[in-house]
Amino acid sequence: MLTRRLPSTAAAFSRRWTGLPKLGRTPTSLQSLPVFPNKITLIALCSTAQISAEVTDQPSSKQGALKPGLYLVGTPIGNLEDITFRALRVLKSAHVILSEDTRHSGKLLHHYNIKTPLLSYHKFNESQREQTVLRRLKEGEIVALISDAGMPGISDPGTELAKLCANENIPVIPIPGPSAFVAALSASGLSTDEFTFVGFLSKHSGTRKERLTVSASEATTQIFYVPPHKLLQFLEETSSLFGVTRQCVIARELTKIHEEFWRGTLGEAEQWFTTHQPRGEITVLIEGKEDTPVETPSESQLENELRDLISNGHSLSTAVKLVADGTSVKRKTIYSIALRKFGKQQLVSESDSSDPSKPHRE
Repeated sequence: MLTRRLPSTAAAFSRRWTGLPKLGRTPTSLQSLPVFPNKITLIALCSTAQISAEVTDQPSSKQGALKPGLYLVGTPIGNLEDITFRALRVLKSAHVILSEDTRHSGKLLHHYNIKTPLLSYHKFNESQREQTVLRRLKEGEIVALISDAGMPGISDPGTELAKLCANENIPVIPIPGPSAFVAALSASGLSTDEFTFVGFLSKHSGTRKERLTVSASEATTQIFYVPPHKLLQFLEETSSLFGVTRQCVIARELTKIHEEFWRGTLGEAEQWFTTHQPRGEITVLIEGKEDTPVETPSESQLENELRDLISNGHSLSTAVKLVADGTSVKRKTIYSIALRKFGKQQLVSESDSSDPSKPHRE
């Protein structure tokens, strides 16, 4: 087997290429292949199920046995080759696998020849399953949690169970794996320094509009999961709130055969998808709002604003407050200007109005 011939690597390469023996389509074991000194030795003849068996049946001494706890296992978002060796090992070693859809996950386990029993765990039965799962964890079992695709707890079930385990001092171990929004962001060409992952929006229009209004004003890249039949509605709403010139990237069917990235403005996207109905899983990324430099008003501008307010009957302190509320200049600076320019005038005016010996103008 692979690990017996080359215990530390998947393939051994010589410094020069001297060709490979021609192989037919009949499956060939590694033992039957000749090994040529100073030539490449072919290793990649194992099926994915064989690789799974090698990884899980022969853990290295550094790995050791898995400790009891809740394992949040990332699974492929489309391409089965994106599973990790560590994920395969955990799934095969677990006592039970909590699955969002047992039929869907069963295909993944069958592909890698994993026999661990599945137990349904989704948003409709989370609360009913929690105590049963918690009891098994307290008894020392290894429980793996997977979603239909990606990382559990990220727009998928798992958050509440992880919180419950953390409160009960039960180990929660993440097994990192694929994530649609991270994959889309990395290839989007938009800013990755800071971003906001919103996920799926609410079905209620009022709540959805409130969330989009907040996102529209943020300077960070905004990331959404959008069902294909809701994409046009989403683009209409975001075009209105974000502006039709805001750049966006629409990533579809990531890691799958029909993977696609559409790039343009929100206005262009709305126009395009009006006549092109998309299919598959969709991640939409919208560039953050550009920071427009705030112009600091000059002292003469501040003086004119103060003069207008004071001439209309406002006190000096009220005029200072009103001007400060409408500018980025500190109130202390505006107050200093007001005292210097209008202080004496304001004092005389206030003195006249408070002197009972002087007649009041009607």
